[in-house]
Amino acid sequence: MAHLLLIDALNLIRRIYAVDCEQSGLTDEQIIKSCTQRVKNATRKLLKASQASHAIAVFDGDRSWRYHLYPQYKATRKPMPSELKTSLETVATGFTEHNVKAYFPLQDEADDILATLAFKAASHGVSSTIVSTDKGFLPLISEHISVYDYFKQQTINADDVQKKFSIDKNKLHDFWGLMGDKTNDIPGVKGVGKKTAIDVLSEFGSVENALESQNLNATARKKIESDIDNFILSKSLVALRTDIEVGFTLKELRL
Repeated sequence: MAHLLLIDALNLIRRIYAVDCEQSGLTDEQIIKSCTQRVKNATRKLLKASQASHAIAVFDGDRSWRYHLYPQYKATRKPMPSELKTSLETVATGFTEHNVKAYFPLQDEADDILATLAFKAASHGVSSTIVSTDKGFLPLISEHISVYDYFKQQTINADDVQKKFSIDKNKLHDFWGLMGDKTNDIPGVKGVGKKTAIDVLSEFGSVENALESQNLNATARKKIESDIDNFILSKSLVALRTDIEVGFTLKELRL
């Protein structure tokens, strides 16, 4: 049975690289060599665990649509170390030596491409596993799409999401739209924190329903209505696209 392994390449590589950097006395060249070998080992383990028939590792392109929609997107995020950035094609051999396609898009973010591939595969009844620690993939969890944390060696399910966020996975976009996402410099609604967001969504299911209800707390209503543009913007930024033109077919990803 076909199974698609989708690797969030930089999410995996940067964490492995950070561990290698902690080893004192290694030169930049030795760190890259170690990182490449660790990526190769991780790929082997992932292929074996998932029993994948198709696989791809996707990198981030430069300046996706989110930067054009909101210039402050990821503005305070620490940049990739230059030693790693200039060596990505070398590190990518950790994937390609296992015949896993390493894809470097020009502009699109890996998240949108991986979401698109998972969505398209699911629409044809093909299951996929997304390997990433990025919470943005969690709303995609379904019968045919699973999310796997390589570092915890854990497949994350809907119950895990509920336990972590105190909210259903289907409400996460509204949740992050309300409270924002500091890791990506996404603003959210001014004055709305986690508790208010959970209370609103637990009672009304969505922000739209909440604003239409006469029972919405007056303070929460005032905050949301006065900053509704930021809610709409933030919700757009956190939602992954599933309609990216990738230029290749599932058949081309066969191992």
